[in-house]
Order: sequence, then C-alpha cells, then structure tokens
Amino acid sequence: MSELRFVDVCAGAGGMALGLEHAGFEPVLLLDKNPVACDTVRRNRPAWQVLETDLLDFSPSQHQETYDVDLLSAGLPRVRSSATNARTETEAELRLLEATVYLAHAVQPRALVIENVPELVSVPDFEPIRDLIRDELNHLGYGFRWFLLNAADFGVPQNRRQGLLVAFKKQHFDAFRPPEPTVREHLSVGRALRRSMAMGGWRDADRWAAQAVGVAPTLVGGSDRRGGADLGPTGTRKAWARMGVDGGTVADNVPGPDFVWAPEAGRQGMVRITTDQAALLQGFPSDWGFTGKKTARYRQIGHASPPPVAKALGLAIRAALAAPATPVAGYTSTP
Repeated sequence: MSELRFVDVCAGAGGMALGLEHAGFEPVLLLDKNPVACDTVRRNRPAWQVLETDLLDFSPSQHQETYDVDLLSAGLPRVRSSATNARTETEAELRLLEATVYLAHAVQPRALVIENVPELVSVPDFEPIRDLIRDELNHLGYGFRWFLLNAADFGVPQNRRQGLLVAFKKQHFDAFRPPEPTVREHLSVGRALRRSMAMGGWRDADRWAAQAVGVAPTLVGGSDRRGGADLGPTGTRKAWARMGVDGGTVADNVPGPDFVWAPEAGRQGMVRITTDQAALLQGFPSDWGFTGKKTARYRQIGHASPPPVAKALGLAIRAALAAPATPVAGYTSTP
C-alpha cells in the first residue's frame, strides 16, 4: 500500500497514530502538550516528528508540511456534561474541539477524524458544538457524519464506546463506510491477560483467567490534577471486583508465586493489574513502552485511542479516498 500523510493533534501516547500507521498512513507531525506523552511517542517511534505544544497555540504556518495532508486526526480530551463537571474543564475541552475544526480550515486535509465520548454524537448538551462543527464543515466543503463504535468489536478486550466524527472533501464522502467489526467474539480479560498474569509464577493465573470471561469496563485515565492511578469510579470498580480484580489501584508488578487469590476476602485477596496489562486492555502491542512514573503511565493509557479501532478507521478512510471521486455538483451534505 502507498502511504498517505496525516497530522495527529492531541496525540497523547500515540494510540491513534499507531493504528493509522498500521492502516498505511505516514505521520508528518504529531503534537501534544503533555511532555511525558511526547516522550513516550519519541521512545517508540524516534523517526516521527513530535511537537510538544498546546493545540490552542499551534500555528500551521510555521509547519508547512502540515498543509494539504490526506488526513487530520484528533483523539481529543473527553468532553463532559457541564451538569456534572466543572464548567471551566468542559469549556476547555470544547475549545479543543473548535480548534481542531479551525485547524482543518487552515490545513485543508482530504479527510478529518475526531474521536471522543459517545455522548458527543447525540446528547442535547452538546448540540451547540455540533451546530458549530456542522456550519464550519459545510462552509469548508466537507461532507461528514457522526457515529459510534465499540472498541470490543475490534479485538480490544474492553467495553469502550467511542463517538466519532468523520469528514471528507465532498467528492470523497459518498464512498465512506464506517468500519465493520473485525471480531465475531469479544476478547475476554482472562484471555487477554492470562499469560502476563502467570509471568511471575502465580499458580492461580489459569483459575483467575477462567472466570474473567467478560471484557473490561472502560479504562478511565482521570484528571492530571487529581488523584493517583486507579481503574475508575465506584461502578467500574464493582465490575472489576466481579472478576476478582481490585480496581482501586494499579500494581507495580504481576503477582508472584506466593500470592493467594481469595476475592471473597475483599480487596486484599484480589489481584491487581499493572500498567503494562492496562495497555494490553487498551489494544496496545506489548512492545509499546510508556515513559514516566506509574500514575503518568496509566493516565496515558487510559486517555489513549485504542490502536485497533484507529487502524479500522484508517482502512475505511483510505478506501474512501481511493475510490472514484463523486462530482461535487448535486451533493447533499449529511446533517
């Protein structure tokens, strides 16, 4: 496959970019304001150009290689309902959404993909930002659609629903089809982690894996301003407890031969997952390393876009760009 060029903003630890690379795209620039995440990408892909900067401060005029790329991708910080979260945080996340669309105005990619929470697709709280995006993309001559995907349908052992916006220059839009699931059976937590759980000599690894038959609940990275590494809020921790996993913290190492797994005894009898195992649950390959201390590593993983989903999106976008173009005259945009 010939490579297509893309720019990835709010790139984080590189999940979106890695998946797009596997779909035959070549990054010309990745940018993120988190220095630890930038170090992670540089460690794994030294040849990639990684820029440590805030998207709100980025000027494409100083990076001419970003113009006329095939794809602009963005796995943006998750927006939250203003009814349940601090208004300032919500507004900051929405500004990044606006900035991505305005960047498309400057860069003029043939395609655009934005990944975020599923609520962004249809919840009334976000209608104003959807209206802004619709008006701007129509003005720029893009056709677009919102849709949902679940990472579990693409071989990721996690129930992670994602809200997607995909846009194309109108002559390419009619050829786009959202990616279809790549697996018939979801990969369970036990199957995904059994081998790693046994690496320290833990004798109950097989017994634990045999009962961890579901996919993981959504990994939550949390805020950089609060708390340490844990697997999510109360409801998520209860789901982990049903699989015999203590979701209140993240382990430094896999269990050793002397660990007694007795989940009926409470947290002290439950197994804990490591950051490396969390990365497997997010769909990263085992050789993708993360820099920083434990909490920083876990947050990078929890905030990441799962690479297998990004690959499926990339292949669908690539197919649309390769298809015969539709004449623009007579085109009707998707609302």
